[in-house]
Amino acid sequence: MSQYDVVIIGGGPGGYNAAIRAGQLGLKAAIIEMRETLGGTCLNVGCMPSKALLHASELYEAANREFEHLGIEVSPRLNLPQMMGQKDESVAALTKGVDFLMKKNKVERLLGRGRIAGPGRVEVDGADGKTVTLEARNIVIATGSEPSGLPGVAVDGDRIVDSTGALSLSEVPKTMIVIGAGIIGLELGSVWRRLGAEVTVIEYLDRICPGMDAEVAKTFQRILTKQGVNFRLGSKVTGAKAGKSRVDLTVEPAAGGAAETLSADRVLLAIGRRPYTTGLGLETVGIVPDARGFIET
Repeated sequence: MSQYDVVIIGGGPGGYNAAIRAGQLGLKAAIIEMRETLGGTCLNVGCMPSKALLHASELYEAANREFEHLGIEVSPRLNLPQMMGQKDESVAALTKGVDFLMKKNKVERLLGRGRIAGPGRVEVDGADGKTVTLEARNIVIATGSEPSGLPGVAVDGDRIVDSTGALSLSEVPKTMIVIGAGIIGLELGSVWRRLGAEVTVIEYLDRICPGMDAEVAKTFQRILTKQGVNFRLGSKVTGAKAGKSRVDLTVEPAAGGAAETLSADRVLLAIGRRPYTTGLGLETVGIVPDARGFIET
């Protein structure tokens, strides 16, 4: 059994920064991450790859719509594999940088799924199928979050995708429906709209971005509408049926009323994120998360 001053479960921005600081303080530290690369959702399948696609898609649309007005005549052609490759290169550079910081600060890295097995004990189910036990004076929980699901809408990674799948589509869909008018849905929906998709956003509430200032959200929606994004507010999705080439969604008014069917080539489910705390062994140390899975602090 290996012994450490601190064991960190989760290799995202919270976890790897904690590991770096522990190393700087001279503590013997280990970090556990189930992905092959560190950086968590943000670096791997969140903030960084989405910003790379936002930047590239904005340039593509500018070349299509704005350059001619400025006296620049071009005939842009979308090379989606190259755009995705550039995105992947950016992500790889960032994750390699985090790896270097772990080595620099003498933090031991373990690939696998970590769970608390009692006070001062962490078990790691490794990618090789073996389980190892670590002993730690301190345990840091930094497991982050995962996409929230929606009853009746099963993410299959093909026709119906979550935010991770929307970052790696192999072709531009002719039509896309985004379920959820939050930051993630609008960000990724706007990327594929600029690349050529007809995008419709369905939102349960009567406004977009519920966590945003109301006046800012109103102006934001006006800008997105001008850019070509369609909105169906005050609506709820109650079911989805994916076929070989299309997805049929059953949509009803949030306040009640007759259902209708909307169809699209691809559906992006983006109704938010939930804490990744299931199966973490919190009960072995007396931690009881709330109904949503959040750990009270």
